[in-house]
Amino acid sequence: VRYGQGVVEEAMAASAFLDSALYTWGVLPLAIFCARILDVSLDTVRIIFINRNLRYYAALIGFFEVLVWLMVIRQIFHQLDNPVCFIAYAAGFAAGNFVGIIIENRLSIGRVIVRIITRREAGDLTEVLRGAGYGLTVIDARGATGPVKVIFTIVERSDIERVVDMIRRHNPQAFYSVEDVRFVSEAVTPHRLPATRRWARFTSKMRRGSE
Repeated sequence: VRYGQGVVEEAMAASAFLDSALYTWGVLPLAIFCARILDVSLDTVRIIFINRNLRYYAALIGFFEVLVWLMVIRQIFHQLDNPVCFIAYAAGFAAGNFVGIIIENRLSIGRVIVRIITRREAGDLTEVLRGAGYGLTVIDARGATGPVKVIFTIVERSDIERVVDMIRRHNPQAFYSVEDVRFVSEAVTPHRLPATRRWARFTSKMRRGSE
């Protein structure tokens, strides 16, 4: 009997809390705000996985994204007379976009193409990039001010800062751009060097170390 009374009292207390002003104007809008951030962040990650052709991960994330969205919408329709919930919903969407961009930068999934245009001889830069294990294509071209070198290389997204730092150190006047690549048949990167180049790179480091 005492156990049953305790359960009833707990249920009444929970019901009273759900009907309270604290829950209606504070806890619920906060929960909607946080859930919306999660929902939009998952949507951003799902789009990234779709663009990278990671369809199984995209499908899994899409399931949880819609589940969270349905939970939020259910609460919104139960609180149509509560303007704070609408504000929380919109604010969560805005914050979710911000958080999603941060997550995208942190994930660094996939590869990009780096295009470098130099106004002077690019021998030092190409030597450094090749020495670091990046495959290059170098083309002679003509720009608005005269002859230039155009360098193409495909790198992992996580290596962008490293490559940009090499460009700034060895050819600071060079123009460069970075573009996403949806599909690559084959690429030479430090993570996928051919065996002969891995051995050459290793022996080169050993010689420099002995000097």
